[in-house]
Formats: sequence, structure tokens, C-alpha cells
Amino acid sequence: MTLTRRDLVKAAIAHQSTARIPYCIDLCPEAWEVLKKHTDLPSPVEFVDNDVMDWSAPWWGWHTLGPDWAQPEVPTSRAKTIGSGSYPDFVEGVKKARQTSDKYFLVRQYGIHFEKAYFARGFENFLADIGSEPAFAKKFLTSIIDRNLVMLENFLSLDEIDGVLLGSDWGSQLDTLMSVDNWDELIRPGEQKMYDLVKAFGKDVWIHSCGNISRLIPRLIDMGVQVLNPVQPEAMDIAELKRKYGHKLTFWGGISTQKTLPYGTPDEVRAEARQVRNLLSHNGGYILSPAQSIQDDVPVPNILALLEVARENI
Repeated sequence: MTLTRRDLVKAAIAHQSTARIPYCIDLCPEAWEVLKKHTDLPSPVEFVDNDVMDWSAPWWGWHTLGPDWAQPEVPTSRAKTIGSGSYPDFVEGVKKARQTSDKYFLVRQYGIHFEKAYFARGFENFLADIGSEPAFAKKFLTSIIDRNLVMLENFLSLDEIDGVLLGSDWGSQLDTLMSVDNWDELIRPGEQKMYDLVKAFGKDVWIHSCGNISRLIPRLIDMGVQVLNPVQPEAMDIAELKRKYGHKLTFWGGISTQKTLPYGTPDEVRAEARQVRNLLSHNGGYILSPAQSIQDDVPVPNILALLEVARENI
């Protein structure tokens, strides 16, 4: 039986082996500006032709923040918010696309929790809040999650959607940006509410966090996360991740965007892409991709070499 592209991704998440490993490769706009000179295809979507089709649902953002939000002290003014996007347009687009596409449909929402907080307060100020004003930090994060839950529920009932990616960066390349105890106290409860809601509607839970979050991975698995991105090889040992967690977690990423893709040869790109694919896809559980979006420092022959590997059977 021939699997659809949607089936391929679902098989990876279910840890089932397939003849071809699904892939989802992102291009930065600057990389596409370089690439489009070498193809007649009209957009990066057609050029890369991922097994995953991305969607960005209507969401919310900060609208008005008083000057006290940029100061070290806890702000006293109200943070005003505003919604963006059209639900009728979103629903119509998803339903229309499903009529002709056999791809896995993923809604991606980045910067929606920890990052949303420091977008309002400033990075240093919010880390200071966590250390010196934990009650304020917790209340503020809870207010963010309360808004997120409303926005999520507005589109989760769509049968055409297969999964939701929720993104906030919790790590540097060395370790988590806060202590694990602080993460458990301030971040975990809100994340759990979102994961539970996504799963209640029968959707897959995808998570994005840059950096070394090795200490959080057992927690994320216990919380119901199914797919982890971007799995940076410069930050974490991907062989160790596969050995410890590969039977419970699907990895999306893992191919170096700091070294091999920008600085290697096409043959080196092919070799690393195959090596990472063969390692992380053993007994299922892998969606092939670089660790981050491809930028314009990656030579065109290296991008073509990566796509060549992505499209081949194993």
C-alpha cells in the first residue's frame, strides 16, 4: 500500500518504519531570494515540497505597553493586547487546501509563552522577574496561557488539522535559560494546559525550543509531547537523545546549520544528512530537517544536496 505524505508523517510520529523518511525543511526569505534565481518554481513551498504543510492561525500580540514595562521594576500599568488574522479566511484556506493535498497539516505558533513574556518585559528584565519577583512572573505567564487557550480552541476543532507546534526557546547552547525548578514552577503548568487541550481535540503535540534542553526532555515526554524540534547537534548529543528517548519521542531537525550546511561541500552535506537520517529514523521517529531554517549563507549546491537526500528512499 502506498502511503500518503500525511501517512508518512503520522507513521514517523507513531515510530513506524517507512521506505522514505518524511521531511520538513524551512528556508529563510533571504535564502529563497538566492535560490529562486536557479529555478522556475514560483515559491519556496513548491521548491522544497515538504511532506508537512504549514499554517499560521489567527493569534494575539502585545498592542500597548507603558514605559514601565521596559523598566527593571515590576510594571503597574495594564498590558494591552490585540488579535490578528481572520478565522473565516483561515478555515476556508485549510478546508480548500485539504481537498487537493495529501500532506500533513501543521499549525505553527512560535514565541507564545516564555518568549511572549520577555517580548513584553525585555529579556533581562523578565529573567530578573523570575529570580526576584516570582509571584509576578507566575501571574504574568498564567495570563498569557489563559489567552493562548482561547486562541487554540478557536481552531482545534478543524478535522483537517493534524498537529500543532507550540514554540518558546528555553535553552542556550550550553543549558536551560533558567533552573529546572523554575521551569517546573513557572513554565510547566501552562505548557501542560496547552498540550492537554491540543490532545483533547485529537491533534499531535509538536514543540520547538532551541538550545540544550536535555534536562527538560524527560519532563516533556511525561507531559505528552510527541515531536521535538530543532534538535541542534551543536547543543545536544543527538545519538544520546535517540538512545534515551527515541522510542518515545519523534525528532525533527538534527542536521547542522552552523557547520556542515554553510561550510561543507555537497558531498559532506549528503553524508551528514544520511548519517543523521539513518540514526534518528531507526525504528521510526524522525522527520528529516536541518536544525534551523536554511539561511542565505548556505550555498545553493548544498541545499540541492540536502533535498536530494530528503527525497530518496532508504
